[in-house]
Amino acid sequence: MLIETFMPNTAAEAPFETKSAKAATAPSMRPRRYRPRRTTADRVREALLAVAQGQASLLSHEEKPWASITFSGTRHEIMLDFDGKSAVAAGEDFITVLPDHEFTIPGQLVAEAAVREVDHRFGGNDERMVVTAVLLLLEES
Repeated sequence: MLIETFMPNTAAEAPFETKSAKAATAPSMRPRRYRPRRTTADRVREALLAVAQGQASLLSHEEKPWASITFSGTRHEIMLDFDGKSAVAAGEDFITVLPDHEFTIPGQLVAEAAVREVDHRFGGNDERMVVTAVLLLLEES
C-alpha cells in the first residue's frame, strides 16, 4: 500500500508520446552513408577495363609517383587477363586501341598509354592472353 502511493499504476496510463522517434525518420536527420572517394588509380582501372570491353580481369596494378622540373604525375602499370576466345579477341582490340584512346580522368592528363608486354597462350580449347599496359599521367594545374 505504501508503494502504491509513491508509484502509481503505470499499466493503466496512456503510453508516452515521443517526438524524437518521428524526427529521426525525417530526411534531413538521417545519417549520411559513408561512400569512399574514388582515387586516380580507381579511375585508371575503370577506364582500362572499359577499353577492354569488360572482357578482362585485373591481375595487378602498380602506381608510382614521378616528377620533373615542370611536371608531376604518376606511372601506372596494369596487368589484365583475357581468358577465353571472345576475351582474347577483345584483348587484341585492346592492344590496337589503347595507344590512341582518349581518356577522361578528372584532374589528370594521360601523356602516354602503351602496351609493354603481351603473353598469348593458346592450344586446345584454352586460350589466354595477359597484357601489361603502362600509362603515364600528368596532373592538370
